[in-house]
Amino acid sequence: MANNVEIKPKQAKNKKHMLVRYGRMDIFGWFEHNETSIPKLPRRAVVKTDRGLELGYLVGQSCAYKGGVFKWSPDQVEEYFEDSDVECPWGAPGKFVRYATAEDLSEERHLQKIAREEMDNCIRIVQELGLPMKIVDAEHLFGGERVVFYFVADGRVDFRQLVKKLAQEYQTRIEMRQIGSRDEAKLLGDVESCGQECCCIKFLKALKPVNMRMAKMQKATLDPSKISGYCGRLKCCLRYEDKTYSELKKRLPRKNTKVKTKYGQGKVLDSQILTQLVMVEKDNAERVVVPLEELEIIPDSPGRADDSEENANNGDNNSRPNQTSRKRPSQKG
Repeated sequence: MANNVEIKPKQAKNKKHMLVRYGRMDIFGWFEHNETSIPKLPRRAVVKTDRGLELGYLVGQSCAYKGGVFKWSPDQVEEYFEDSDVECPWGAPGKFVRYATAEDLSEERHLQKIAREEMDNCIRIVQELGLPMKIVDAEHLFGGERVVFYFVADGRVDFRQLVKKLAQEYQTRIEMRQIGSRDEAKLLGDVESCGQECCCIKFLKALKPVNMRMAKMQKATLDPSKISGYCGRLKCCLRYEDKTYSELKKRLPRKNTKVKTKYGQGKVLDSQILTQLVMVEKDNAERVVVPLEELEIIPDSPGRADDSEENANNGDNNSRPNQTSRKRPSQKG
């Protein structure tokens, strides 16, 4: 994911701020305004950011505002994202200009068409210069102050000549931003193996980390083709049921735990998380499958399942399975 400098905005007293999401990378920012009320229905807003004039989405409608002020403070919002393990890019505080009009939305569609043409032209120049990079998308800011090109590459790229040619042609500031594979999937989008559009395009606005522990717990196989998404990394949906799986697993006894059943005493050989069934090997080597509620753990046995060691040995693994994740640095021109 592209690196973004986290800025903690300090809101002055007696000033009203709204939370707006803007840009192709869904950047969040606080914007000062003088509006007496906030629309009840979802609205677009024209805001002035550190990048220029942009068209964004108002976060939270009237229920999230009191007297025109967002109910949560910047520290509370930041704490919410941190507690949720969400990588959320923040932009510098800015100014609210106006609520978007029909003309603004029409201009946005026009700029999107222009951005596609600019992207095609950039791809052509990249090929002419023989640069080892892949142009993924282009973003033409609403105010025209700059054009941002998003690209992926295996390492750092010297694109000074590329920026020079583009700046001469478009007579505006050019920014080249290197992104990772997850952001590439978020920008390009496609249909996943479930038959639905990628979650990161359909509704996920901030990508949470996914690790191999989640995959091991939920999948009978660790075949990369089945647990990897469009981006080639672990599927974001592995997080959706992780809490339930973790709670159910804690209820199960560990392997080799001595238990008592209606069939006699034995030790735990295996268990199934969802069905809460436990396979027990009796003292006479006979194996039986028993529901969890029919088991009784014999004192001084290992106890219930605990994945704390597994958590310690399996950190965040947003990259491809069995590969080391490496962040791409942001580059500007």
